[in-house]
Amino acid sequence: MAQQTIAVIFGGQSSEHVVSCMSVINVVKHINKERYEVILIGITEEGKWLKVDSLESIEDGSWRDGTVRAAILPDATEKSAVFTEGIQWEQVKIDVIFPVLHGLYGEDGTIQGLFELAKIPYVGCGVLSSAVSMDKVYTKIIVDDLGIRQADYVLVTRDDVKEGMEEAVLRVEGKLPYPVFVKPSNAGSSKGVGKAENREELEAALEEASRHDRKILVEEMIVGHEVECAVFGGGQDEIRATGVGEILAAADFYDFDAKYYNPESKTVIGPELPGKAAEEIPEKAKAIFKAVDGYGLARVDFFVKEDGEVVFNEINTMPGFTAISMYPMLWEAAGMDKDALVQALIDNAMTRFER
Repeated sequence: MAQQTIAVIFGGQSSEHVVSCMSVINVVKHINKERYEVILIGITEEGKWLKVDSLESIEDGSWRDGTVRAAILPDATEKSAVFTEGIQWEQVKIDVIFPVLHGLYGEDGTIQGLFELAKIPYVGCGVLSSAVSMDKVYTKIIVDDLGIRQADYVLVTRDDVKEGMEEAVLRVEGKLPYPVFVKPSNAGSSKGVGKAENREELEAALEEASRHDRKILVEEMIVGHEVECAVFGGGQDEIRATGVGEILAAADFYDFDAKYYNPESKTVIGPELPGKAAEEIPEKAKAIFKAVDGYGLARVDFFVKEDGEVVFNEINTMPGFTAISMYPMLWEAAGMDKDALVQALIDNAMTRFER
């Protein structure tokens, strides 16, 4: 089999830039180098696209000082990346793209639109499913139609925070009891997420969330197990879901620092859950994945209350792939190691393009 070229894109302009840099190392280590020539393209937080020479430069952060600029051509007849340095340039044919990008401008359908224009196969969900899954408000609208229980919520905008804070707070208090969770609608990895026990904390949390997005979700607090389920498939591949993993957060809730920097946070694969939650969650995860027109991969998050009731939390269409991330851990527990998982995702991208 002739070697193909895979462009692996990472970094990005979102608040999850650092997580992407951690994830890409884990992905690239498990790509079959006999089958694929790997080209690394890093996007800085400012939005500069650079050709990256090595994983070591990602680990020490020196890739951001690179001088070779990179771009994916939108021209569908070329299916190429272009690299330039001064007056020198090189054009390279690309067979498939693995966008290891989390959050805005990577997981929200924007870069997927570029890949669609270029007609280059790519790993993961398409434009529509990426966009609606990234936006927590629109995900809730879709899941409401499935009849799956989810946390009650109130939508607040950045304009509300700037110009009508009192009215926004009264609207929240009229529908939800304290404590509440406050989340940017489009941010990921719990950036800008806060918990409010009273009006003063609610105002502070709304101010913080408004720095991350113009739409803010205020949700009722669900007390219970915080669990996750991994989904794979679509197209010619059957949609499959793993068992359940539980998050044991070191902090009061699973914020960004608790996820990635607090060693006391732990994950448990196959936890004991009340009722029939362990059987229900994979089925609900697959239903949600189908409803958002998912393709390739997603991690679907739920709460499980002590009476066994399952409550949908959110869906992530490019879940973390770090050494401690739940998505690859769940598939490993299901019998698919990281080498096999990465290859399956690449194969899935190719079959989607061929159908």
